[in-house]
Amino acid sequence: MTTASPTLRNVIGLDNGLPRLADATLVMIDFQNTYRTGVMALEGADQALAAGARLLAAARAAGTPVVHVVNDGGPDTPYDIRAEIGAISPEVAPADGEPVVVKGFPNAFHGTDLQETLRTLGAGAGTDLVLAGFMTHMCVSFTAQGAHALGYRPTVVAEATATRPLAAPDGTVVPAAVLQAAALTTIADLFGPVAPTVDDLTA
Repeated sequence: MTTASPTLRNVIGLDNGLPRLADATLVMIDFQNTYRTGVMALEGADQALAAGARLLAAARAAGTPVVHVVNDGGPDTPYDIRAEIGAISPEVAPADGEPVVVKGFPNAFHGTDLQETLRTLGAGAGTDLVLAGFMTHMCVSFTAQGAHALGYRPTVVAEATATRPLAAPDGTVVPAAVLQAAALTTIADLFGPVAPTVDDLTA
């Protein structure tokens, strides 16, 4: 039986405790129609979106600041934020006053005003960020990495994320569930703890 190695977080003494949602800032990443249909449809997208809606509702009820992030791929792409396909899904649409940050790279901090927006909301380096959205192995992971590098304490909510099956370099298909587990494991190894469910941050 294979024994798990200690995480990098454990080796260097980082805290693995989960934050209270009420004491954090919520970042909703790419909850766009892009991932619900067509070429970019994700396995488990609807379930993750439902969890994201519960997370968003809990944040609003707790007075937690919320930032929405969308990926803009330009006209005639699945990421066209000017079209229905690229719009934020209505279940998690921004409320009046909730900022929306537009990005063009997986790391939502790269080339955007996300850090400035967070500071405006009182979330400077050293504060807790709760991350959820699409895709787990891509924009969620890279935004968690970016947050960690800037001194934030990111936590990813697993049930409010999803991904898709992809071909490995050797041509075998990596099932979505395997890629999901690998992405969350990578995040938890260094960038920040992973909360299995929304309830883990609100109980």
